[in-house]
Parts: sequence; C-alpha cells; structure tokens
Amino acid sequence: MQQQELTRALVQYRVPDTKRSVFELTITVIPFFALWGAAWFALSLGVWVAIPLAILNAAFLVRLFIIMHDCGHGSFFNNRTVCNWTGRVLGVLALTPYDVWRQSHAIHHASTGNLDRRGMGDIPTLTVEEYLKRKRVGRAAYRLIRNPFFLFCIVPVYTFFLQNRLPFGFMRSGWLYWASAMGTNAAIAVVLALIFWTGGLDVLVYVFLPTMIVAASIGIWLFYIQHQFEHTTWEREEEWNLQDAAFYGSSHYALPGILLWFTANIGVHHVHHLASRIPFYRLNEVLRDHSELENCQRITLYESLHCARLHLWDEKSQRLLTFSEALSNANSNRHLV
Repeated sequence: MQQQELTRALVQYRVPDTKRSVFELTITVIPFFALWGAAWFALSLGVWVAIPLAILNAAFLVRLFIIMHDCGHGSFFNNRTVCNWTGRVLGVLALTPYDVWRQSHAIHHASTGNLDRRGMGDIPTLTVEEYLKRKRVGRAAYRLIRNPFFLFCIVPVYTFFLQNRLPFGFMRSGWLYWASAMGTNAAIAVVLALIFWTGGLDVLVYVFLPTMIVAASIGIWLFYIQHQFEHTTWEREEEWNLQDAAFYGSSHYALPGILLWFTANIGVHHVHHLASRIPFYRLNEVLRDHSELENCQRITLYESLHCARLHLWDEKSQRLLTFSEALSNANSNRHLV
C-alpha cells in the first residue's frame, strides 16, 4: 500500500475516546503520585529504599510525558483547549514548557529526514562527507555529542533542567513561548518550594532528582531510537517527501508488553509520524488491522542497543554508519582513486 493510501486508511483511527483518555490519564497519574508518596515515606527507612522507588516512578513520568505528547498533537481529547491545558499541567511535572515543546515538535514532524532542515527538535546528525570535511576539533566535538554517555546522561539533564527554562529557538517568536516557559518555571518553583518546605532537601535529592533524571534519560533514548537506526532515511530538500520520510524514517520499536505500556506505544513511531492525530491507545488497533505494518522498520530491544553505535549518515549507501565503518569506507575510496 502506498503511503498516501495508507494515510487515508488511518484517518478512521484519529477519533479519541474521551472515557478511554480519562482512564489512561487516571491509571498513570494516581500510581505516579502514590509512588512519589511511598518514596517520600521510605526516606524514613533509608535512602536506599527511597531511591529505587523514585527510579521506578520514572517509568510513570515517561508515560505522563507521552500523554502530554498526544495532547500536543491534539489527539488525546476531542477538545483542543482541554488537550492544551492538560498538556500544560503535565509539562510542569515533566519540566517541559508545553507550548514551546509543542511548536518545536511540530517542526520536527514537518522536517523529519530532511538533510537541509536539520537542527530543530532532532538529534544532531552529520553526513559522512560533512564529518570528513571537519577539522580535528570539529570531529572531536561531534564524537563527544554522539558519545552514548554524553547523549543519554548529560544531554537529558541539560535539556530538562536548563534548556527548557528558556524558549530556545523561539526567543523572538512572540509572547506565547515566553509565557509558556516562564509560566512553567514559576509553577515548577512553587512545587519545589512546597517540597522543600514540607519534606526538606532530602526529598528533593533522593526522590525528585532520581525520578526526573532517569525519566529524562529514558525519554532521550526513546527519541533517539525512533529515528536513529541503520536503515532510516534522510534526503536533500529536492528529493525529500514528507510521507516517505515520516514512515521510512521512523522505527517500530517492538518492546516487551510492560515496556510498551509504560512507553504508551510511542514505539509504533512509523504509524505515529504518518498519522500523528491517532491517540496512543489506538496504535495497536492499527497494527492489528494492518498486519503489513508490524514488521516495517521493526527493531527489538536487543537490536536497539546496536543503534547507539551509529553516528553518521552515508548518502551513497543510504545507511547510518558507525564512525569506524565511515572511516573504513573513506579510506577504501581513497585507495581506489
């Protein structure tokens, strides 16, 4: 089935079920706050009891972020205003200014896989040719950025704790983005002040921080694996097609059942990019009704670990390569010349 035909076939799944949406939100919010309270109480038993509970709670925070993500697409409730205000509240819990993120994410959807429109809402990615043209310092900087420890440990902390505090990318785009960033900051400050006032510094250090840092790292990993896999697709503007890029440039991250639940089906990303208005809880319906989509761009949990080694896009072979593969190919081409 052609992408345009598939897009038309997916329209029927775009209608959210308000009762189901409320249910999904409820069964995520209640355990999140319950675990938060349990971790807080567990501090009286010792930090090594509290920290594992806080880390477990990161999974529920990831699910809340993905619900916020659906609100940003207007797919979680029929009413756009309800979507937006739900997203704004969840954005406080996720340390994310909702309106800033929503616009950045919309740009990501509109430009995914376009080599001439990189830089907004994506993982920094160079082509082999661009990397080889860089001087030694430039190559070292890119290697640092793409280093798994830096990418999945340092970048999440920077993104959610620092970058999100200002409307980067939209500094001159109007009051809405400043209101979103500053309003979210103010709400976060109030929450942190209440936590400190009622529980002290230990609650912030041993409950709040572990939950936020682990959730942020999981979030960056999920975003990475959704588009950074060997046979993804990147094209120059003149050859780029939105629907092809959306479908073939997005993975189907086939996670085990419990992880699929906590990540709210965000791994069915090839379908999501093709039809972003589908609520996450209906994505399984799509796979059930269109079995041909099950194995498209499919990546298992084990296979995804290899993707962390892929860093450079080869425009000739249309593959994402490791640094060693890219340099080996470059040296082979020199010898042939």
